[in-house]
Amino acid sequence: MADPLVIFTPSGRRGRVAPGTTVLEAARALGVDLDSVCGGRGICSKCQVAPGFGEFPKHGITARAQALSPWNDVEERYNARRGLAPGRRLGCQAAIHGDVLIDVPPGSQLHKQVIRKDADARAMVMDPATKLYYVAVDPPDMHEPSGDLERLARALEAQWELPAPEAGSEILRALQPALRAGGWRVTVAIHRDTPDARPRITGIWPGFHEGGLHGLAVDLGSTTIAAHLCDLDTGAVLASAGAMNPQIRFGEDLMSRVSYAMMTPGGAEAMTAAVRDALGDLAAGLAADAGIGADTILELVVVGNPVMHHLFLGIDPVELGQAPFALATSDSLRLPAGALGLRGVGAAAQLYMPPCIAGHVGADAAAVVLAEAPQDSEDLVLIVDVGTNAEIFLGDRRRVLACSSPTGPAFEGAQISAGQRAAPGAIERVRIDPATGEPRVRVIGSELWSDEPGFDAAVTGICGSGIIEAVAEMRMAGLVDARGVIGSPAQTGSARCVPDGRTHAYLLHDGPSGQISVTQGDIRAIQLAKAALYAGARLLMDELGVEHVDRIVLAGAFGAHISPRHAMVLGMIPDAPLDRVTPAGNAAGTGARIALCSRAARSAIEATVRRIHKVETALAPRFQDHFVAATALPHAHARFDNLAAAVTLPEPDHGRAPEQRRKRRDPAR
Repeated sequence: MADPLVIFTPSGRRGRVAPGTTVLEAARALGVDLDSVCGGRGICSKCQVAPGFGEFPKHGITARAQALSPWNDVEERYNARRGLAPGRRLGCQAAIHGDVLIDVPPGSQLHKQVIRKDADARAMVMDPATKLYYVAVDPPDMHEPSGDLERLARALEAQWELPAPEAGSEILRALQPALRAGGWRVTVAIHRDTPDARPRITGIWPGFHEGGLHGLAVDLGSTTIAAHLCDLDTGAVLASAGAMNPQIRFGEDLMSRVSYAMMTPGGAEAMTAAVRDALGDLAAGLAADAGIGADTILELVVVGNPVMHHLFLGIDPVELGQAPFALATSDSLRLPAGALGLRGVGAAAQLYMPPCIAGHVGADAAAVVLAEAPQDSEDLVLIVDVGTNAEIFLGDRRRVLACSSPTGPAFEGAQISAGQRAAPGAIERVRIDPATGEPRVRVIGSELWSDEPGFDAAVTGICGSGIIEAVAEMRMAGLVDARGVIGSPAQTGSARCVPDGRTHAYLLHDGPSGQISVTQGDIRAIQLAKAALYAGARLLMDELGVEHVDRIVLAGAFGAHISPRHAMVLGMIPDAPLDRVTPAGNAAGTGARIALCSRAARSAIEATVRRIHKVETALAPRFQDHFVAATALPHAHARFDNLAAAVTLPEPDHGRAPEQRRKRRDPAR
C-alpha cells in the first residue's frame, strides 16, 4: 500500500511520508512553516496543529480518525498542565498512519502571517446604536410592590424620556446585584437601532460606569479576517488584529467551500464553527490588547461576501453555488450576538450585518460602497475590491453598477509555484533591469533591497504583490512577451531564463535560503486572474456605454499594496491616468466601522443598495470575449494610451523563432 498522504493548510503543501512519521517531521520534510522550540519534547507547544477528518473532495482524500496516533502521555500531561484547545494536537507527538489534512494555525507558524488590514484614518459621524445612561432608581417598597426592571424602566422614562426597554435573561440575572451594589444608581447600555425601535438593555453596571462602550467592526474575508475594536463614544480604533480564515482548510476559494458543504455531511456546520471560533479569539485578543473588559463590547458589525455571510450565520450556502445564486436573505440583519454563540463580547451584544447586493456581491461590497460613496461622485469612478473574489463597481451620481468576478486565489500567492501568504521572508517588491535582466527584490520584514549592503533576510517565497510586480517587470524587461510566454536565454539575452520542462522559468532569486523562480505556470495563473478582473470591469463599462473611466480606486488590503503602474502593465485594470489610480486600503473594514458608529449610515447604505444595478458576469455573452482578449499583457487590442505615456513596453515574440530581446529602458524608472 502507498505511504500516507499528508496535506498541510493553509500552505497547500503535500507529500507522502512513511507510517509513524510525526506531523512535525513531515512538516520539516515538506518545507511547511511549523514552529518548534523544544526540539520535539512536547514542552513548548509551538507545534500545535488542527487535524481535519472526513471527506475532502477538493484534496482527493478521506481522512479517518485513525490517521493519527492516539493521544500519548506527553500530550495528556501538557493538556492537564496548560490545556490544549479542542481538536488540537502537538505536532511533535502525533504520528501519521493514514491520509490526513493538517491545518497549521497562525500561532504555530514560524513566520507569522501579516494581515494587512489595518484601520484607515477616517473621521466618523458618531451616532451609535448603543449608548450609556446613568439613572437613579427607586428602591423597592413593600407598600407599592413592583419589580426592579419596572422601576428601572420608570426611571429611564422620567430621567431620559426613554420608552420602557426590553431585557433578556442575561440582563435580568445581572440587574438585582447591580442595583444593590450601586446603591440604586446604575449605568445601563441601551441599544436602539432606529428611532422608532423599542430600546433594549444590553449592559448594566453599578454606579457610574467610566469604562465606556466598545464595538467590533469585522471584515470577514474568504482568506483573512480583520477586526477593529472601536470606542463607541469617539469612533477611535483602540486595537486592530487579523487572522487567517480557518475555513481555508476546507477550500481555498468560495466555490470549493460550497462544494465541501454540498458533498460532506456536516461540512457547512464545521465551517460555521471554525469561523465563529476564530472571531471569538480575535475579540478576546483585542479586548486584552486594549485593556478593556469584554462585557463592554456590545456592538458588532460583520461584513463578508455572500458565502461567508451565510456560513457565519449558519446558513447552508449550497444555493449560492448554482444558478440563480439565491440568497437566503439580501436584507440587513439585526440580531443578538449570543444567538450565534459568539465569544469574547458582552452577553447581550447586538450584531448588525449590512445588506447583500446580489448572490455574488455581498455585505462586504455594500461596506465598500458606504466607505467610497460612488453614488456621490461627480466623475466616473471604477472601484475594484481585489481579492479571491473581486467585487467591482462603476458609477457616479447618476447610476452605479456592480458585478463580481472570480479571480481565484492567485493574487493571494496561491497557485504560484513559490507562492505564500504575506509573511516575513515573502518577496513583496521586484525590480528588473531591462538592459541586463538582473533582478532585485525586497521582502516583508526588511527595509533593504537584495542588492543593498546588509541585506541578509531569508527569502521564503513570493506573495501576491510580489508576483504581480515580478510578472509586470518581466514584461517591461522583454523577458515575457505580450502573450505571456517566457523566452529562452537566446531570445531574452538573460541567463536567468532557464529551461523548465517544455517551457522556461525566470530565476528571480538565488540565495542561501534557496531559489525562487517565476514559472510559465505562474504567468498563466496571473493571466487568468487578471483577465477575470479586467473582463468584469469592461463589462460594466459596456453596460454604461463608456470607453474610459475618470479614476480608479483599488480597494481591499491586497489592493492597497498593488503598484498602479504594475497593475496597468499587466492589464488588471482599464487604462486611466496613473495619478488617478489610488488605493483605498481596507474599504470594507472602513465601511463596517462607519456602520458601527452611525445609525444614519446604516439606513443610508440600505437605501443605496436598493438602487445599485447588478450585472451578472456568468450570464453576460461578452464576458468570455473580454476575458480571452484580456489574457494578453496588457491586452490583445484595447488601447492603453495613458500607460504608453509612462512606460515603453518591448514587443518580443517568444513563441516563434529566437530573436534578441529589445532592450528598452523605462524612462519613468
